[in-house]
Amino acid sequence: MIVLRADRVVTPDGIRPAAVVVGDGRVLAVTDRHAPVDGDQVRLADDEVLLPGLVDSHVHVNEPGRTEWEGFASATAAAAAGGITTLVDMPLNSVPPTVDAAALAAKRAAARGQLAVDVAFWGGAVPGNADRLRALHDAGVVGFKCFLAPSGVDEFPPLDAIALHTAMTTVAGFDGLLVAHAEDPDVLAAAPPPVGRRHLDFVASRPPEAESRAVARLVDTARRTGCRAHVVHVSSAAVLPLLRAAKDDGLPVTAETCPHYLVLRADEVPDGATEFKCCPPIRDDANRAALWAGLRDGTIDCVVSDHSPCTAGLKALDTGDFAAAWGGIASVQLSLPLVWTEARRRGIGLDRVVGWMAAAPAALTRLSGRGAILAGNRADLVVFAPDEMFVVDPARLAHRHPVTPYAGRRLRGVVRQTWLAGRPVRPGERRGRLVARTSTEVFG
Repeated sequence: MIVLRADRVVTPDGIRPAAVVVGDGRVLAVTDRHAPVDGDQVRLADDEVLLPGLVDSHVHVNEPGRTEWEGFASATAAAAAGGITTLVDMPLNSVPPTVDAAALAAKRAAARGQLAVDVAFWGGAVPGNADRLRALHDAGVVGFKCFLAPSGVDEFPPLDAIALHTAMTTVAGFDGLLVAHAEDPDVLAAAPPPVGRRHLDFVASRPPEAESRAVARLVDTARRTGCRAHVVHVSSAAVLPLLRAAKDDGLPVTAETCPHYLVLRADEVPDGATEFKCCPPIRDDANRAALWAGLRDGTIDCVVSDHSPCTAGLKALDTGDFAAAWGGIASVQLSLPLVWTEARRRGIGLDRVVGWMAAAPAALTRLSGRGAILAGNRADLVVFAPDEMFVVDPARLAHRHPVTPYAGRRLRGVVRQTWLAGRPVRPGERRGRLVARTSTEVFG
């Protein structure tokens, strides 16, 4: 048995002094800071806070098939370094994509023995696979990802309005979850094409209307089918009224945003800096402020990384051509300090940040026993120094390629130690497990 004592522990009831008693990989009790409890005693330093392990429900690992872009070993090592103890792998850009049970089995086979943290999986909803969604659900995926516009990879095509209705009707039949990349292809087609090195030209090629029109279609389909629906990586504040109205109507609609939309501004992106390219794009400062307001009032439910890495060559760093570059930002290791730095500047407490990055993604994916320091939950914990500052050095990031828009950025908050199932994660250790919707479903 281990007893972790800290002056500051983030609990569901707020931040307070506590002793967290751990045994057999779980939290046995959360009690008074000075309570006499036998066991190995761990005393956190005065500048440290004990957090629950974060849950990142939006990570592109890309293995098998595009392992040169990332891979389970490097992605989970980066997650552990960033205080993330559970990540959920997206069904693309691996080959094959996770659109049937055989592809899920291939993913699990590729992942075994490589994991520094626990990993669950999304399935994919693509044209023609509605009859395979129930089998994926029964095999343990947390839900189904779809695109409403081209995904960027040919093997994962988007759903049109009819296919979306079919998929959501099917998923509603077993109380599943559908999550959508919500951009409208007609709006994108009518927008000026992205050309050249200027980031603001790329932003103009993916206007806010593309998101709001697609979200309106998703909400309408959720209303007609009763399917639980979730909007991934909200970048545009234009969708917030649609999401708020859906929630006020009692529809099962949720949404997420990402560190890059909460931290970065379109006008600060230098010409040719394709490491900033993501889809949908980074927008202006007023939009960023509105996203923070949407988090504060509950319109947006959670913050996840959308870690979407690729090789340095695919980022077109040599030409700086935004049209040619892969769209995605690798940030899984930096998510917590990025969000905390900006939240603290805005007077938002660490407990709220943890709620958005741990409890809410765990609830979304129905990964029970995670995301909060509670008796009975897994002892996935993070020792965090919220006031310590550091400068992002790409060479010190654990993900496969040292490409990041945050290079040289000064951030606040250092993860000093990550605990998985009651034990610290050591460099090179591979103790992570494959998990499904409940913590009792373990695949090795």
